[in-house]
Amino acid sequence: MSSKMMWILGFTTAALMLMATLAVAPRISANPQQAVTAEVKIDNFSFGPATLTVAPGTTVTWVNHDDIPHTVVSTDSVFKSKVLDTDEKFSFTFTKAGTYPYFCSIHPKMTASVVVK
Repeated sequence: MSSKMMWILGFTTAALMLMATLAVAPRISANPQQAVTAEVKIDNFSFGPATLTVAPGTTVTWVNHDDIPHTVVSTDSVFKSKVLDTDEKFSFTFTKAGTYPYFCSIHPKMTASVVVK
């Protein structure tokens, strides 16, 4: 095999390996500050999940799937929703690490927490 053929074969192999690597490499977002979100379902007089762990900068949305109204109120007054009727939502963005316990002010036995770390 000529040296020219060896060079072409080597170049082609390298190009194919590069293309295969790019095909399976993780995609880097063009927007590095892409929003991170999480959801808490309010259903059957409970918050689900009862403990949600998220990274700083995450927006958590609570959705009321119950047939009766509920609220989302942090025990340390960091956030407070209006009364949420069926299918209504409330969102809050957590910027600082910590544990944020909350409850429903209409049904105080409904409790949960968001852990930000």
